[in-house]
Amino acid sequence: MIRKTLITIGVCLCAVSSAYAQEPIVQDHTKTIIKRVPFNYEVCSEVDVPADKTKDTILGAIIGGAIGQNITKDLPDGATAGAIIGGMLGHQNSDANGVTRRVCREETRYTESQERVYSHSTISFLYNGKIHKVRFQK
Repeated sequence: MIRKTLITIGVCLCAVSSAYAQEPIVQDHTKTIIKRVPFNYEVCSEVDVPADKTKDTILGAIIGGAIGQNITKDLPDGATAGAIIGGMLGHQNSDANGVTRRVCREETRYTESQERVYSHSTISFLYNGKIHKVRFQK
């Protein structure tokens, strides 16, 4: 008895659904993504390195301090003034030359490529005279 009822309900539903609906249409949709793959790249450049004038500045300060002390024997801070002036002259008249050297560093760069991938799916169907569209993920 229950089996006959279930079969009857199934046949009725099929008849009703075929009267109000049509075959559903399923569509897969894709999207374009950009894929970035990193790689390391060495970049080298020529850099000017300033000269080191420290030796000439210190030598000028020592000589200036000695001269300042001898010239201003009776005055206080004569050696200090001579050292400051001698250091400035030693730095200014230094013949130290800067050099150019190669400096390298690593940079990360990217290779880009486009790829089409699955985005989502839609199912469209007609039911009771109205088109319905549902979005879903597989």
